[in-house]
Amino acid sequence: MKNILIIGSGAMGAAFSIPLIENKHKVTLSEPYNIKLINKLNLKKKFHPSLKINLPKQIITKKFVPEMLNLKWNLIVVAVSSVGIDIISKYLMHFKNKTPILVLTKGLKLDKTKKIITMSEQLNKTNNKLNVSVLKGPCLAKELARKIKSYTVIGNKKLKVAKDIGKMISTSYYKTEHTTDVRGVEFSSAIKNIYSMIIGSGQGENTSSALFRKSIDEMDYLIKHFKGKKETVYGLAGIGDLYVSAVGGRNSKMGDYLGKGFTFRSAKRKFMKDDTVEGADLAFEIAPYILKKLNRKKIPLMIALLNAITKNKKLKIKY
Repeated sequence: MKNILIIGSGAMGAAFSIPLIENKHKVTLSEPYNIKLINKLNLKKKFHPSLKINLPKQIITKKFVPEMLNLKWNLIVVAVSSVGIDIISKYLMHFKNKTPILVLTKGLKLDKTKKIITMSEQLNKTNNKLNVSVLKGPCLAKELARKIKSYTVIGNKKLKVAKDIGKMISTSYYKTEHTTDVRGVEFSSAIKNIYSMIIGSGQGENTSSALFRKSIDEMDYLIKHFKGKKETVYGLAGIGDLYVSAVGGRNSKMGDYLGKGFTFRSAKRKFMKDDTVEGADLAFEIAPYILKKLNRKKIPLMIALLNAITKNKKLKIKY
């Protein structure tokens, strides 16, 4: 039995606790921001409003406080939003022990030098002594919570660390692969949100299929540019995650509205007012770098989407 802390009790953080409980670990599911949610989870049935299920009664649910990091853990799982990574990195600034940290959060951001960095790099910039791994792939929280077979990939520059975590969390329905290409995994899993919007903009399966094919080509170019490995694009964090996002979800839904001629702000206001569109948030974050530094001829789909989102113009893609 391992002692595992999950920071972030949203859909993915909560779903991730289920295979851990299956493996007889002691799991503490903590929440740093949404106090109403943690109060609901502390009720007898532990009903999770996003997953629409009762969580296993063995899970310990608590409000997260930084002092919890000082306790003895075998694994710390970070499952907050990309915005929340900034706060978590500050909490980990003086973290000194070698406890493995597993980041589920998908996203990219510009650092102070205007370079694009990943979520794990954000943590390591704050404290370069951290033992950080990442977990990405085509895994929908609601399906994982219902024990529908899912596959993900764990990345760490030391393959043994990734494999050790895999042994800790894998079950008959939750399978893990392993890689040393941490950057490739993180970039693939983030930019697929943008390409999901592009694929979703196709007003018909014929068009969307062509856009899917062209998106893979552009992802290949981008991952190479950002020092990832080509094979990662064609693995779970790349094509695998792209497929899941493109066939449904908020990014694809926003893409559909853009394809129908709505501007981003108009579609957000009329149809998705209360929804987070991760691909759009990422577009605002990375557009200054992409539009200035990269060869636009190599990534016409990405350029078209970034211009549509950041300049609030109608999406214009030349097929």
